Amino acid sequence: DSMQPSASTTSLCNHQQNGCIESLHNKQRLHSFIYPPSHHQHQTMTSPSITYSSTRGSQSNLSFRTAVMTGLAHDRGLFVPDTFPTVSTSELESWRGLSYADLATEVIAKYVGEDEVPRKVLGDIVRRSCGSFRSGDVTPLVKVDGHYVLELFHGPTFAFKDVALQMLGNFFEYFLSTGSNGGRLAVLGATSGDTGSAAIYGLRGKKGVDCIILFPDGRVSEIQERQMTTVKDGNIHCVSVEGTFDDCQDIVKASFDNMEFRNKVKLGAVNSINWCRVLAQTTYYFWSYLRVTDAEKDVTKVNFSVPTGNFGDILAGYYAKRMGLPVGDLIVATNENDILHRFFTHGEYHREDIHKTISPSMDICVSSNFERYLYHLAGDDSTTLASWMSAFESTGKLTITGKKLDQARADFKSARADTANTLETIKRYHSEFDYVLCPHSAVGVSAIHQLDTANSATVALATAHFAKFGDAVSMAINPLPEIPKELSRLWNMETRKSNCPNDATVVQAFMEKRIEERVANEEAGEKRKMQVRKLVLVSALVGLVAIVMRRRK
Repeated sequence: DSMQPSASTTSLCNHQQNGCIESLHNKQRLHSFIYPPSHHQHQTMTSPSITYSSTRGSQSNLSFRTAVMTGLAHDRGLFVPDTFPTVSTSELESWRGLSYADLATEVIAKYVGEDEVPRKVLGDIVRRSCGSFRSGDVTPLVKVDGHYVLELFHGPTFAFKDVALQMLGNFFEYFLSTGSNGGRLAVLGATSGDTGSAAIYGLRGKKGVDCIILFPDGRVSEIQERQMTTVKDGNIHCVSVEGTFDDCQDIVKASFDNMEFRNKVKLGAVNSINWCRVLAQTTYYFWSYLRVTDAEKDVTKVNFSVPTGNFGDILAGYYAKRMGLPVGDLIVATNENDILHRFFTHGEYHREDIHKTISPSMDICVSSNFERYLYHLAGDDSTTLASWMSAFESTGKLTITGKKLDQARADFKSARADTANTLETIKRYHSEFDYVLCPHSAVGVSAIHQLDTANSATVALATAHFAKFGDAVSMAINPLPEIPKELSRLWNMETRKSNCPNDATVVQAFMEKRIEERVANEEAGEKRKMQVRKLVLVSALVGLVAIVMRRRK
């Protein structure tokens, strides 16, 4: 079945095969046009791949492979494209009938040419990544209350990060198998909830890869923790850290700053500081634009409201707009941890203490991806950006005024939804439209109502399935709808995790020990396999000799 019904609705609707809408009362689901499965013959002129440079200036003109495998620049900057490829109106229209996987391949190929990844290999990487989703449309759209909701929770871990991390895992695997890092990579990531499980599911069992995920003790939902800690693959290591998500993120950055450690373990990044994640996420902006304009013939530009923590998801929308996608407003939706809303309102990017909320994946006081946007706001001037970041890192404050603030407000709108707003939105959408939002998604939906943009030209990104945050959602809905079996069975599975203090040196020592143990076990396993092969070969030879001897007799 090319389309699974939404896990967040309690009743099914009738399929329409003619252009792509199925409806039930006030809800509509958008489908892609009918397309042939698994292979796509759309012809695109190839051009050299886009190169990348650090926002802080120390590294420049790097390949896609190098940017992805390096993760964080050596000067602690983030990699940004040196130029942005463009998508013309006619080219965009030529993509209208493509499957999600084929559309995503076209978008990514704008950055990654044949000189980096052969087109057939790129297509295979993207198709295999999309193949892990429960919906044939990968990220289907639903129309609710007159606006659209982009359901990004149909992947293995029921969160939007699956889109990018399935692709990143497959790119890692390809690059390691073709000479990068001597075939070894130690991925270190910090999670406020969803990145960890998505990274784990994207990297589990990958040859040559160790995946170490740090999460703040007691600050992720129980089901998020179980999604991480029930994975038993030998290359997966979950670490509970005494502190906040920002503390975990600081440990990751400190580890990248330690060049001796970084080189020794072949350190790589899985957080949204990794360029590949942002690139992968641009694909669903193109997809949703095409699906909305399939159904809404009078819509020429599409607005997007994005629940925002680390800024990577909405940054992908900004980059899609710079490529030429007809995007209207990009709305930054925050919870009580509203450093970004304060920036776009008053120009004040001022660090404050974290407030624990019912939308924990957004409980972030410093948005690590925001540096990429600040670089562009600084006119792509790495010297200016480096001075801004130096001041922010020493004082916790960065203030923008005048034309720079005007430009930022032109690029993004913002809104803040506190816990009361969030719960009211969840309750209303369930009672009036029979649709269940997770707390993060509800923040994005609340924002479009606050800004009076809840219309057919607006898409609110639903970043996770409500069942991942059952305790929070039950504050607004009682009883909860049935949760997917993939999540309910987690309660019966054994868990495995380690605990570390909020200390980068302790975490690094833990990593080295676990990697050594995993490599030793892997080598012992290979040795056992060789011994078995030898025994099988000897047995076969003995059998052959016996047959020959019998025939001679």
